[in-house]
Amino acid sequence: MDEMIKRINELAKKKREEGLTEAEQKEQKELYKKYLAGFRANVEKQLENTDVEFPDGRVLPFKDAAKMRDEND
Repeated sequence: MDEMIKRINELAKKKREEGLTEAEQKEQKELYKKYLAGFRANVEKQLENTDVEFPDGRVLPFKDAAKMRDEND
């Protein structure tokens, strides 16, 4: 992951300073896509392990609490 971020930053710097070739643009898009997929997976795992405590003392997993909120809106 660190190498991917390093490469993303290198390409971003080069894009600002001198522009990217077509191949580098494609590489940058693929790296962004992989990075975002990993980021989303990490957030999802974190939310799976998160509980919500309501003022009445009930404790529900985040997904169940979100469903309740959506049903009440």
